Amino acid sequence: MSIVLQSLIAWITRTVMFGTVIMYGSLGETMTEKSGNLNLGVPGIMYLGAFGGFASAYYYSTLAENPSKILCILIALLCAFLASAFGGLIFSFLTITLRANQNVTGLALTTFGMGIANFFGVFVLDGSVSVKAEFANQAFKTPIPGLCRIPIIGDVLFSYGFLVYLAVILAVVLHFFLTKTKSGLNLRAVGENPATADAAGVNVSKYKYLATCIGAGISGIGGLYYVLDYNNGIWATTGNIENLGWLAVALVIFTTWKPLNAIWGSYIFGLLYWLYQYLPDIFGIYVPSDLMRMTPYVVTIIVLVVTSLRKQRESQPPAALGLSYFREER
Repeated sequence: MSIVLQSLIAWITRTVMFGTVIMYGSLGETMTEKSGNLNLGVPGIMYLGAFGGFASAYYYSTLAENPSKILCILIALLCAFLASAFGGLIFSFLTITLRANQNVTGLALTTFGMGIANFFGVFVLDGSVSVKAEFANQAFKTPIPGLCRIPIIGDVLFSYGFLVYLAVILAVVLHFFLTKTKSGLNLRAVGENPATADAAGVNVSKYKYLATCIGAGISGIGGLYYVLDYNNGIWATTGNIENLGWLAVALVIFTTWKPLNAIWGSYIFGLLYWLYQYLPDIFGIYVPSDLMRMTPYVVTIIVLVVTSLRKQRESQPPAALGLSYFREER
C-alpha cells in the first residue's frame, strides 16, 4: 500500500473519530439553543461528562472481579450523562430561575467544569499525571459484532466503536423530534418567542430546563467518547477537551442550528482540523500546523457572514436566543 493511500485512510479515520466528539457537543448545544438558552459552558460540560464516565468505568473495571464490557459501557454512559446534565442543571437554575446573564454563566461553567474534572481526575483517581482505563477503552473501541466482518466495506465503514454510529442516529432522531413532534415544535416556539408560547399554554421554564439539561447530557457523551475511545482510555490534563468544546459551539453556527447538518459538518471540521498533518504526504504541501488549525473557525466565520447577508430565516438562530424570559412583562 502506497504512502499516499495509507495517509488518506489514516486521515479519514481520524476525521470520523474527531468529528464524533464535536458532533455530540454540537447536537447537545443545538437542543439547548433551540430553547433560547445560549450555553457557552459546553467545554466544561464535556469535561464533566468525560470525568463522570471515565471515573465510573475506571473504578468498575478495577474493583469488579469479573467486569462485563456491556455493564461497563452502561455505567459509563449513565454517569457521563448525569454528570454533564448536572452542569446543565446549574446553568438552568442560574439563568432561568435567577435570570443571570447567560454569557457570563456559561463561561463560568466552563472554568468550573474544567477545574472540578481535572482536580478529581488526577489527584483522586491515581495521583499521577495521567491515568488509563484499559478495560473501558477496549469495551468502547470494540467494533459492532457482525458488521465489521462484511466483505469489502466492513473494514472501512464499521471498524469504529458504537458511539460513532450512535451520534449519527442521534442527529436523525433529534431532527425528527424538532420538526415532527408536538414537544419539539413547542420547544422551538419557546426559543423563538417565549411570551407567545406561554400564552398558548406551553410551560416555558419546563421546556428550557429539560432542553438545557438533556442537551448538556448529550454534550457530555462527547467528552466520554473522547477519553475512552478517541484518546485510548487515557485521562490527562492536556486541555484538549476544552478546545473541542469550543469547536462544538462553532459547529452549531456552521450547521445553522440543524441537527442533520451536524453529521457532515462535524466531518468537514475533522478534515480541515487534521489537514495539516496529511498535506505533506498526500499533496506534497507543507503548511504550519497552527495556521491550519484555524481553518474550521475561519470557515465558521465565513458561513456566519454569508448566512447573515442572505437573511434567510431558516438559517438564523432562535429569535430569543440568549435572552432571559420575564413572564410578568408578557
